[in-house]
Amino acid sequence: MALWQKLWLLFAVIWVVVAGLQAASILAFSEGELERGKALLPITLGIAVPAIAYLLPWLWVRWRKNKNK
Repeated sequence: MALWQKLWLLFAVIWVVVAGLQAASILAFSEGELERGKALLPITLGIAVPAIAYLLPWLWVRWRKNKNK
């Protein structure tokens, strides 16, 4: 496993845990249905940001390999 993958894994775990805690606290302390809808943003970002953070270095490494051939 490459160094960037190990660092991404560390980042992704921390990011998902923090986003999950934020969404859980919104759901736990919200009183109305409208306030519970605010939990969708941390849930979405908890999934999207690590995926994008993996995709960008993966594309970079792939581009660099093709450039060196």
